[in-house]
Amino acid sequence: MEKNLSPLLSGLALLFLFSACGGNNTDSYVKAPGGEKTTKTKVLEAGADLLQKKTPLSKIDAYLNGFHFYNGNLQGQMEAHHYVTQLNEDLHQAVMYDGNGPNSKLMGVEYIISEKLFKTLPLEERKLWHSHHHEVKSGTLIAPGIPEVAEHELMEKLVSTYGKIFHTWHTDRDLELPLGSPMLMMGFTKDGQLNQELVTDRDKRFNVSSQEKRKQREDIPMPQVIEGANAWEKGDIRQLQFTNNYNAPEHQH
Repeated sequence: MEKNLSPLLSGLALLFLFSACGGNNTDSYVKAPGGEKTTKTKVLEAGADLLQKKTPLSKIDAYLNGFHFYNGNLQGQMEAHHYVTQLNEDLHQAVMYDGNGPNSKLMGVEYIISEKLFKTLPLEERKLWHSHHHEVKSGTLIAPGIPEVAEHELMEKLVSTYGKIFHTWHTDRDLELPLGSPMLMMGFTKDGQLNQELVTDRDKRFNVSSQEKRKQREDIPMPQVIEGANAWEKGDIRQLQFTNNYNAPEHQH
């Protein structure tokens, strides 16, 4: 019965993906400088939209909303809108925006892997990754706009996964352009870390209750976090650094 139910839930998830409270209720943080689009630009865009395929984008099959912070700066917190493609049973990729409206800014990417794949990573690599156990169990990670039963099934899958995030446009800092280096982000691991005002504001916009979702997910087993993840908790911080002595890796065919 469960095997027959999964395709149905997946279909429901797709059906409701961009309906209900699933989009266009969160504005971008910043207004980027630049002139208004000309009529010629709009015509060219409309033509390209009709004629060109966007195959990778058409494979986005889930929308998640959650919160991140800069690795090494727990107070640097922000909301993130994830548009996710599932490449296979063990690997997802997500493009992340600072809103879900038409003027939202692309602010980063996240790669999500299963526990099975995470265990294959060397310990040094694991320090770049964070667990999703608390985000799921706390109710702060949501999949807006899909039925509760489909969201619950999705969270059962995500609770034991690990993510690696880099933000390329720090719109939470009121930067009108994508300035500075990409920054490694982390996920919250305990109650009391995430600014409750961010959660309250998000819940109001999406007409959801993180506390109710916490209760609904009590039956989801809490996984054991694999060694190496969430290295920031032990003060082991990783961020990119510029250097003049960088040697680009040789291209391999």
